[in-house]
Amino acid sequence: MSKSLLGKFLFVLMLAFVLLIAACSDGSDDDSSSDEEGNEESSENEGEDEEEEEASGEGDQLYSIEDFSPTTANSGEPIEGGELTYGLVTDTAFEGTLNWAFYSGTYDAEILNWFDESLLGYSNEYRINDEGAATYEVDEENSSITFTIKDGVKWHDGEPVTAEDWAFAYETILHPDYDGVRGTSAGFTRLLGYEEYVSGEADEIEGIEIVDDQTITFHYDRLTPSLLTGGIWGYPLAKHIFEDIPVAEMSSSPEVREEPIGFGPFKVESVTPGESVTLSKFEDYWRGEPNLDKVTIKTINPSTAANAVETGEVDLVDSFPADQYADNADLEGVDWLGMIDQAYTYIGFKLGDWDAEAGKVNYKPEEMKMGDVDLRRAMWYAVDNSEVGEQFYDGLRWNGTTLIPPSHPEYHDDSIETPTFDPDKANQILDDAGYEDVDGDGFREDPDGEELVINFATMSGGDIAQPLANYYMQSWERVGLNVELVDGRLLEFNSFYDRVGQRGEDDPEIDIYQGAWSVGYDVDPTGLYGKEALFNFPRYESEKNDELLAEGVSEEAFDTEYRKEVYSEWQEFMVEEIPVFPTLYRSIVVPANERVVNWDITVEGTNTRYSEVGVTE
Repeated sequence: MSKSLLGKFLFVLMLAFVLLIAACSDGSDDDSSSDEEGNEESSENEGEDEEEEEASGEGDQLYSIEDFSPTTANSGEPIEGGELTYGLVTDTAFEGTLNWAFYSGTYDAEILNWFDESLLGYSNEYRINDEGAATYEVDEENSSITFTIKDGVKWHDGEPVTAEDWAFAYETILHPDYDGVRGTSAGFTRLLGYEEYVSGEADEIEGIEIVDDQTITFHYDRLTPSLLTGGIWGYPLAKHIFEDIPVAEMSSSPEVREEPIGFGPFKVESVTPGESVTLSKFEDYWRGEPNLDKVTIKTINPSTAANAVETGEVDLVDSFPADQYADNADLEGVDWLGMIDQAYTYIGFKLGDWDAEAGKVNYKPEEMKMGDVDLRRAMWYAVDNSEVGEQFYDGLRWNGTTLIPPSHPEYHDDSIETPTFDPDKANQILDDAGYEDVDGDGFREDPDGEELVINFATMSGGDIAQPLANYYMQSWERVGLNVELVDGRLLEFNSFYDRVGQRGEDDPEIDIYQGAWSVGYDVDPTGLYGKEALFNFPRYESEKNDELLAEGVSEEAFDTEYRKEVYSEWQEFMVEEIPVFPTLYRSIVVPANERVVNWDITVEGTNTRYSEVGVTE
């Protein structure tokens, strides 16, 4: 066992020891017992530090994402005819829904990036620019945006990408038989005729005007700032391929699963379901011929990812477990890239379920085990996420505070006071809310005196998944809450998201869950917390939440300062309501074999990195 991993296991072991001592203490009342537990924790933490230093021979080193570069150090010229192997770091199979309109998993998206792309280019500030395959012009007076597809943009079968293809994507996603998860962003919902089309009253979307083969105009009921920061769907759907396939059958069709098509720098040659994809150079790519001749994408187990890069089994990986960096920081022939991730990890509370017929959340906290905000707040106070970030991730993840992460510095409000580790406060909140240990078994009953068992869902993956789950459950146990894993085990990635509700079916056995969200380019959180968002897994809604989310995409919000004020208020409101609470902000840290050149993981870099990446001798 590596010394870094040993430290992490010792951390969990010592926490368990603290719990054992606390359970054996003979305090005569709740107050004295709480005080004893707090003192013992402080004492054991000091002992833990000493034991870790003794085990490793030195104190654990903490890292900062600010010390990493997002681009490869190799400045050499790529060789002609190079080949590259790209690793998907996962212990599960990828789903294989290889079309932007229908995918839902991050691994499918990583594959898609190599052979298909948005028509829209983006700056590092997450704003649309003219660097993509289409240029744009905003008409504020008429609340419309016109896009012109550049010359030479072709599908892999040689057919041109047209304005009709772009319109067809919208018509498909908003079709009543569409079974995907897209269609809730402002780029869809603000279109003129949106309601009429989705309800089946109209056969066409009024707000989409095809000007000519390469020009399309989107007409909106009003413009919002979200439209220019990721709110517009930029992925066309090849009409000449899909128009004869019923919408309900598209996502499972061979054209999506076996022979997907795009207009990106590489084209798909073969797919081994769940395991690998082989791609070849698309010589007629609109930016120019890519540097590489061939790319092989394959799954790599998280425990072997670093070694696979060092040995050349893979040249690049999509991601890397931050908890493994410390043990691999000095690998020979490896260039480490890093930046703040547009993501956060969180604990979510089930407060309702999904009403598929109405297409919205069914918020019913009075019927749900986690409906009491005091219970949710106490669970936030009970966990030490700063310690988790240091002990499990060596500083490359850190305490999360609000639901807009620091990857969006204009809008992340770090001045908001949020619950931080305070088990005494957690105990007091639970006492005051009526959660008491009635039968003396060490666990609190609910305010009605009924047994309270909280079912916790979290994912498998990597060496620390189980110890991390244990840490959270033990932290909650320390304040008298009985939290158990759903099915008694960690859940596989695809199964986890199905059960928390990504297909509209909420598993009633799940009370709380640990998930992670990428927040995308647009800061608007409606797609995750709006009442009509399928990804609103807590199934939370409120009138004030609706109001703030609407204000964030209002005409007034074109004023950045006004929009910042709105989202600051929303962040603070979510701290009060706690449908979820962030646990950790995340960094992207990925190894690249030193022979790789022109790989840039920034937002701006995604415009060209797939076509310009290459390898040197």
